[in-house]
Amino acid sequence: MGDKAESEVLMDTSWRVVGSTQDRLRAWWCSCCTLKKRLPILGWLPRYSLGWLQMDLIAGMTVGLTAVPQVLAYAEVAGLPVQYGLYSAFMGCFIYCIFGTSKDVTLGPTAIMSLLCASYIDGDPVYAVLLTFLSGVIQLSMAILQLGFLLDFISFPVIKGFTCAAAITIGFGQVKNILGLQHIPQQFFLQVYYTFHNICQTRVGDLVLGGVSLVLLVLLKLMKEDLRPNEADAPICVRVSRGIVWFFGTARNALVVIAASCVAYACDVSGYEVFTVTGKTSQGLPPFSAPPFTETTWNGTVIPFDEITQDLGSGLVVIPLIGLLESIAIAKAFGSQNDYRIDANQELFAIGLTNIMGSFVSAYPVTGSFGRTAVNSQTGVCTPAGGVVTGVIVLLSLAYLMPLFYYIPKAALAAVIICAVAPMVDCSVIIKLWRVKKLDLLPFLVTFLLSFWEVQYGIVGGIAVSGFMLLYNIARPKLKVSDDDVLVVALDNGLNFPASEYISNVLYTEALLVSPPRSAILDCHHVNNIDYTVVNEIRDLLRQFDLRGVCLVFSGLSIAVLEVLLAAELPGLRHMDSVDAALQSLSGNKAFN
Repeated sequence: MGDKAESEVLMDTSWRVVGSTQDRLRAWWCSCCTLKKRLPILGWLPRYSLGWLQMDLIAGMTVGLTAVPQVLAYAEVAGLPVQYGLYSAFMGCFIYCIFGTSKDVTLGPTAIMSLLCASYIDGDPVYAVLLTFLSGVIQLSMAILQLGFLLDFISFPVIKGFTCAAAITIGFGQVKNILGLQHIPQQFFLQVYYTFHNICQTRVGDLVLGGVSLVLLVLLKLMKEDLRPNEADAPICVRVSRGIVWFFGTARNALVVIAASCVAYACDVSGYEVFTVTGKTSQGLPPFSAPPFTETTWNGTVIPFDEITQDLGSGLVVIPLIGLLESIAIAKAFGSQNDYRIDANQELFAIGLTNIMGSFVSAYPVTGSFGRTAVNSQTGVCTPAGGVVTGVIVLLSLAYLMPLFYYIPKAALAAVIICAVAPMVDCSVIIKLWRVKKLDLLPFLVTFLLSFWEVQYGIVGGIAVSGFMLLYNIARPKLKVSDDDVLVVALDNGLNFPASEYISNVLYTEALLVSPPRSAILDCHHVNNIDYTVVNEIRDLLRQFDLRGVCLVFSGLSIAVLEVLLAAELPGLRHMDSVDAALQSLSGNKAFN
């Protein structure tokens, strides 16, 4: 007997040891999974190979050659000195490599974000850097609180309306640089008026250079798009020529800007001031320092932090949200295209941290760039490490090439911007919305038109219209009414408190105000939850039906809804599994009566 007891104790002890070991292994596995989720680099770095390195180097260099001239141009859109475009272009490359969940996304200045910033910072670098820091704090807080779902309330028509209007605004805003005009206001309608008013002041050199740059950019893009992939048995000369065309098409922005700068330099050396050039820029890497929380004006007046935040106003909401929306939309699009999934909240974390750290190197707010991400993907990038190569190229440009940026013609940068934003004007979306659902044109048009007044008004207006349409559909659900001896009302969607009064009025009008009053069946098989307001409305309806000697029967109630109604102890509550069962029940009562 003692041996048996001893063996049972040993067995129990061994099971406890095994159970404890399993618990520790499970806890360790969960910790590893959590760490990999927070640091996605741990997921791909152990598997990194020489083949991946080769592809990442090619993609990173290609994107770098695309990024440098673009970000210089986008700084102009933001109303900042061109070096701020480069200040903003490298931090995201390094941070996203560690924390990002998409292999394709490239963070940095974009046309839309630059336009939005221009409307809030008024060309003030201090305001721009502080806006970057505050935007990053807001974005990081949203990631920690798992608030990424808020972006789902911005509908597709609002996004497209904003994108189309922003592209037109940005594109037309560069016409003044193509024409070499000075002192043109930033507001779109004033910009249109004064551009045509001062068109007689056009500088021929800028016009010719801008026009040639546009033509070259378009031709190089078309050549790349028409390029067929290399065939395995193709002659070496064919493959080399296709490679050259591919390189020129991919690096077209950098090549055109370099060529235009050489022309401008040659003219300057010859003593001819033919073109409007970028001018003197700050040389070297930006100092790493905390973002400024106050500003001292030229006359010694100190603008405190609270006054700066008041001046930034709605920008503290618009800039973080649009930045997140643009970046996550791009990440999802390329994740779907290349067969991988992204973590939206981790993307929020990456872009928020990028903006916070970017503010320490004088960056203005950044987000995902569609154009550069497309180049990254098409070049065959394998991991986010390609962004590190892009970041290094930007840093090298800052360290060694800044004196050369003096000679970059503004007309050439304007051509780069116009070609970058032109594909964003998607006129076909209007036809698609008209065919699919005409009512969705309303938020699109509201956003599109208001964005020409102020971009933030367009976004807010479009969201408000979309929200009203959503609430209207909730408050006025579609009802399928069958008119017979018994009124049958079928709900096509859920039953929420905004709709309770509407449904109550339909039942009251169609069943109780007729002569004689008749019973009604409310088909609720689409209703998954109800609230206390709906319960109170049902209580009143049951009383009204009882006073007139008729019945209100519910059919198809889910277990969750039925539990709520039973807990409310509603007098006279009747429910059946189906409409047919309810009809039979009412017919039986009628025969009995």
